Amino acid sequence: MNIIFMGTPDFAVPVLQRLIDDGYKVQAVVTQPDRRKGRKKVLTPPPVKELAASYNIPVLQPEKVREPSAVQEILNYQPDLLVTAAYGQILPETLLNGPKLGCINVHASLLPKYRGGAPIHQAIIDGEEETGVTIMYMVKALDAGDMLAKVRIPIEDHDTMGTLHDKLSAAGARLLSETIPLLKSGQITPVAQDPNQVTFAPTIQHENEKIDWSKSGKEIHNLVRGLNPFPGAYTLLDGKVFKIWKTQKVDTKKEAEPGTVIECDKEAFTVATGSHEAIRVLECQPSGKKKMIASQFLNGKSLDLGTRLGD
Repeated sequence: MNIIFMGTPDFAVPVLQRLIDDGYKVQAVVTQPDRRKGRKKVLTPPPVKELAASYNIPVLQPEKVREPSAVQEILNYQPDLLVTAAYGQILPETLLNGPKLGCINVHASLLPKYRGGAPIHQAIIDGEEETGVTIMYMVKALDAGDMLAKVRIPIEDHDTMGTLHDKLSAAGARLLSETIPLLKSGQITPVAQDPNQVTFAPTIQHENEKIDWSKSGKEIHNLVRGLNPFPGAYTLLDGKVFKIWKTQKVDTKKEAEPGTVIECDKEAFTVATGSHEAIRVLECQPSGKKKMIASQFLNGKSLDLGTRLGD
C-alpha cells in the first residue's frame, strides 16, 4: 500500500514511525515549512521532517497546501491512502478526494468531543477523567468526519499536557497500526459523529493562560498542568509576569482573598483560591528567569505572607 503522510510536531513522529515499522511504503511526507525558533531565531525543521530525512523519504513543505500546485504534487504520487496527524492546515477537497482509500486523521480526543487544535490541553483544563484517540475520515469541516476507531486513555491527577501528549501519541500510533488493515479489507463500518455531542478545543490564546485566583483550587491546578510544558499558566507578581509550572492542591481553613500567599516555607509557598483547596506552588518562573523549583525561587527572594498574586 502506498501512503502519503502529513504531520508536523512531535505528536506525529511515533505515528509516522509506526507506518514505517509496519512496512508500508511511505512515498512522501508533507509537513509545514521550517520555522525560526528561540531567542536566536534559528531556522528549525519540523520533527516529522527530521524523521523522514533519516529514512530518505521525500519531504514536501508547501506554505499553503490548498494551492493547486501543492495538491498536484501530492497526488502525482498516486497514494492509496493519505494519513494525517497534527498537520496544521485544512486540506482542500481536491486532495481529500484523491486517494483510493480516502484520507484519515489521527486526532487526540474522543470525538465528537474536543474538535480543534488543542484537545489535549483542554481535556486536562476541563478536569476530564479520560480522553483518547479517534481515527476518522477527513472532510472539509474541522474534525467532523465519520469515525473508524477509538481508544480510551485515563487522565491521572499527576498528568500534564506533556505526559498525556506522549501517551496519546503512542496510543494513536498503535491504533493506526490496527486500523489500516481493517480499512483495507473493508472490515470497518464508519460511524457518524453525533452533532449534539460536539465540543471544541481551539488553539490556546494568551488570555486563556492567565490564572484566575477566584476559581477553585481544582480548576487552577488543572489549568497549570494543562498548560505544562507549553505555553504555561501565569499570574502577576509585583506587576510582572510570573509563570507557575507545577502545583499541588491542599486543604486549608485559612481565610484570605484569592491570590494571597497564606503559607511559605523553604520548599514552597501556598496561595489562597476561591475554594477551601489552596494551591501549593512547587515550580515557577519569575519574569526574565528560567524555570525553577520553588525552593530555588524562595532562596533568592523573601515572599511575605499576605503578598498578593494577580492584578
